[in-house]
Amino acid sequence: QLVESGGDSVQAGGSLRLSCAASAYTYMRYCLAWFRQSPGKEREGVAYITSYATTRYADSVKGRFTISKDNAKNTLYLQMNFLKPEDTAMYYCAAAGGGACSLNVWQYDDWGQGTQVTVSS
Repeated sequence: QLVESGGDSVQAGGSLRLSCAASAYTYMRYCLAWFRQSPGKEREGVAYITSYATTRYADSVKGRFTISKDNAKNTLYLQMNFLKPEDTAMYYCAAAGGGACSLNVWQYDDWGQGTQVTVSS
């Protein structure tokens, strides 16, 4: 089970931190990731973190977003800085097990319900 929170409406240039609380079983899966989806667009990968804390980011967020996790709280985070209007989307956390992690939607089979981020110019 995955439950996102922290979405909000902010102005361009602002910051937000998203959280994703996971059940113990889900949190231990090898790949934990953030995805986002805007109306009329396909869901896209934003960042992932492996059980060994290896991370990868989509080019569009590199240098602005940071994915992290807190093992004591079974919680995944996404720190988003220097937000742009094009970051506006529903943000989802997801989990996958086994194999190399990726930012491909098809790899993930455990999803949260999403949290809305809106960035105004």
